[in-house]
Amino acid sequence: MATSPSCSVRARFAQYEVDLSSGDLRRSGVPVRIQEQPLQVLRLLVEAGGRIVTREQLRAALWPEDTFVDFEHGVNTAVKKLRQTLGDSVEAPQFIETLPKFGYRFMAPVTWVPDGAHSSSPLPMPVPRPNPTDTGWDRKTQVAVALAIVIVSGAVILTYFWARPPVVPTASHYLQLTHDGHAKWLVATDGSRIYLGLGSYGLQSIAEISVGGGEPKAIPTPPATNMVPLDLSPDGSQLLVVNGQGGPFHGQFWSLPVLGGGPHRLGDTEGRAGSWSPDGKLLAYSTGSDLFLAKADGAEGRKLAAMKFATNIDFITWSVDGSRLRFQARERFTDPPMLWEVSTKDGEPHRLIPGWNSLPDGECCGEWTADGRYFVFSSRQQIWAIPRKDNFLHPNPKPIQLTASPMSLTSPMPSKDGKKLFVVGQTYRGELTQYEPKSGQFLPFLGGISAEYVDFSKDGQWVAYVSYPEGILWRGKVDGSERLQLTYLPGYSLMPRWSPDGKQIVFFETRADKAARIYEVSPEGGTPRQLMPDDPSQQFDPNWSPDGSKIVFGGAGGDPASTVRVLDLTTRQVSTLAGSHGFFSPRWSPNGRYLVAMTVDSATLYLWDFQTEKWTDMGSVGGCPSWSKDGQYVYVFGANATGAVLRIRVSDHKVERVADLKAFRGTGHYGDGCLALAPDDSLLLLRDAGTQDVYSLDWKAP
Repeated sequence: MATSPSCSVRARFAQYEVDLSSGDLRRSGVPVRIQEQPLQVLRLLVEAGGRIVTREQLRAALWPEDTFVDFEHGVNTAVKKLRQTLGDSVEAPQFIETLPKFGYRFMAPVTWVPDGAHSSSPLPMPVPRPNPTDTGWDRKTQVAVALAIVIVSGAVILTYFWARPPVVPTASHYLQLTHDGHAKWLVATDGSRIYLGLGSYGLQSIAEISVGGGEPKAIPTPPATNMVPLDLSPDGSQLLVVNGQGGPFHGQFWSLPVLGGGPHRLGDTEGRAGSWSPDGKLLAYSTGSDLFLAKADGAEGRKLAAMKFATNIDFITWSVDGSRLRFQARERFTDPPMLWEVSTKDGEPHRLIPGWNSLPDGECCGEWTADGRYFVFSSRQQIWAIPRKDNFLHPNPKPIQLTASPMSLTSPMPSKDGKKLFVVGQTYRGELTQYEPKSGQFLPFLGGISAEYVDFSKDGQWVAYVSYPEGILWRGKVDGSERLQLTYLPGYSLMPRWSPDGKQIVFFETRADKAARIYEVSPEGGTPRQLMPDDPSQQFDPNWSPDGSKIVFGGAGGDPASTVRVLDLTTRQVSTLAGSHGFFSPRWSPNGRYLVAMTVDSATLYLWDFQTEKWTDMGSVGGCPSWSKDGQYVYVFGANATGAVLRIRVSDHKVERVADLKAFRGTGHYGDGCLALAPDDSLLLLRDAGTQDVYSLDWKAP
């Protein structure tokens, strides 16, 4: 048996052997020169035993915590030098596999060599076998020896099967099925067709394609609705849909015939996510953090389980035998979404793979294979499978990585015949555009850079923005010159705002497993400074008061505990606006008299008057409020199914349609992105220049 890393500092892989203590690297016995940082990267990768080493782990190992360097460039350089030393390549890796945006994994088998050993496979010592015919042994001794041999042999056999690497399923040979590049997700398949959800800016639609590929064909839905597809009935005749409103959306459940005809309500059920049972007799659905079971037509609903925290349950799926439900939910608003499981009889929900993942994208969108042997899901922008728990030698199977694509892969769905795996492959890229009212067109702005959350200095000479999808804060002149990077990964920077005097920029930053934090940074660079390091709550959407003495901010969207708070920069005291419980996304008016905020479901806009100290309902909206420069209007996305940018006059709440978005494909960190206003109040939106298409992979399982 090979020695573990804890007992040895020498490792062999392919034709290489490395002494991790001395740094001696040899290729077929010939010394190979390796620099210190590439050696540290190699040490982390081989010691990880085939697991992913994140970019954050590499950063922490290569540089002290207080080091201020471009970590992203430094990590890339160290990995590149290691590849050059080993003769490896990015395109056809033999040793180092890249997991886009997350980290790296060592692909080659590693043998650990005991100190002083000259062979990576020491010969096992033979076990002496007494001769049971020896006249010195009595009958009891012979029986005892025979029994010992049986026990030892059984232990050896069990150890062999326990230690033997499991035979794993594979997914290979990508075949692109769609070529439109539009936003989409997979809903279900009946064996000959794949049903898709399409859409952006609250305008969802339903389509189908052949399992062999082709352009999506629309399935009609009633006008003035926002029918979001969730599931397909076991007989393939009905789609389960929700007329989703707000954000996160919530609405009535309907069934929609796939071959035409009007939808009909499923009783009085309302919620967010849902799925029919494999036998077609039951409906599982969620409302917020509660999980319900009802008859397939929505009748006789009852609560099955409740999460112990405020969250949204999404992507509900049944096990093949109908005994379990799996779904996605967050344990806290600071956590990434994870997969959970609960019995359909009773019991508390529990994490499906506890302790496995803490990366920002979490775990999502799982489905069982048709035979019920594997559960496939997406995480770390790739597709994974976890075997069914039916082997006493491996009672807690670990996820198996199926793909290592340069694309981000999501929405896995096994075929009915068990031979294919359908996925959505996505590339991330945007183009910043400016709306031209006369032509109704969106034209490139700032050279069409891939950036969002654009904000301008008061004099209109400088601009701050966040690069997409990297999440790095930059500033520069409006002509594109004098660009300067202000933040670095692993944090994701959002919503920068210039101070009225142009001397500071505030923004908030998100990281995995941490609450969002508000920072300020000089436009000339330097280390960003936390404004409220001792405040444990979520800190989103910072905005300056017009005189620069205060900052208003809120909590996270979807968090019912969110309130609108104000930080006094002189006294460092934080106060809460009266009546703001359940509000977020505040924006201070240019004249300082008002601010606007939204309900946490992103459905309603409210106006706060500092003179009367009262809130006023300004109507249904879809998010991202922005004040006009004169303070007379608030620009917002329209509510779901509107597909437009609106502006609301403060004096009388009159609503005007500014731009139609039905033909505009937006993108951004939060789905469809967020609108911004140029110094002349023209609209700025990030157009989706990436791709999302359906792919088919060959699925083979042992």
